[in-house]
Amino acid sequence: MPSVLVVEDDPSIRQSLIEVLAEHGYAVRSAGDGFGALREVTQTPLDAVVLDLGLPDLDGGDALRMIRGISSVPVLVATARDDEAEIIRLLNAGADDYLVKPFSGGQLIARLSAVLRRTGRLQPAHAAHTAPGPRPAQDAEPLRPTTVGELAVDPGARTAHLSGRELRLTRREFDLLAFLAHHTGQVVSKRRLLTEVWREPYVDDQTVDVHLSSLRRKLGERAAAPRYLLTVRGVGIKLVAPR
Repeated sequence: MPSVLVVEDDPSIRQSLIEVLAEHGYAVRSAGDGFGALREVTQTPLDAVVLDLGLPDLDGGDALRMIRGISSVPVLVATARDDEAEIIRLLNAGADDYLVKPFSGGQLIARLSAVLRRTGRLQPAHAAHTAPGPRPAQDAEPLRPTTVGELAVDPGARTAHLSGRELRLTRREFDLLAFLAHHTGQVVSKRRLLTEVWREPYVDDQTVDVHLSSLRRKLGERAAAPRYLLTVRGVGIKLVAPR
């Protein structure tokens, strides 16, 4: 699972980028400013950086040069600046590619995959990992249809219904929900979820947090006001019937 650092000062844009990347099988870390990005680059093994230029503490071009001074990690620049001279300057400064805002999630994934292929950091296993099609969560025993309150999860049909309405879940969101439903009432650690749902025990916990946040929205709840997904601080998450 390639690890990507998203450097973006706008919280809503940053969250959108994190969700797109996580859904396509990337382990995602993030920073909201240039110096935070530099700390991540020096402290965390990374396969790529998606770098916004409009940062609050450093110009993105300066951040790019500083990253290049300490690392050869591929950098995909995300910029609203579409001036050709500026783009050439960034490429000459060490950017591996660029995207002009606004761009779609599909464009981001395609450009990032191309950069990783060119730099030899995209392995065949990741291509299979992100390929379309069902990839059910794995466990020691088959996952069975489960009903929890008004939530019904059928792993065989890969469907989930809440109050009779089918939920539109991504592949990974369904795998996560099915696993938690299979262990209804049990507290499951994020590390176990990474091991048994993602099959990647060494990925950062933030990957789970992103998917849990999205799943909560689709279940009509928030972390501050949970109904089905309860967080046990310092331990993990459990699926329960609302009281």
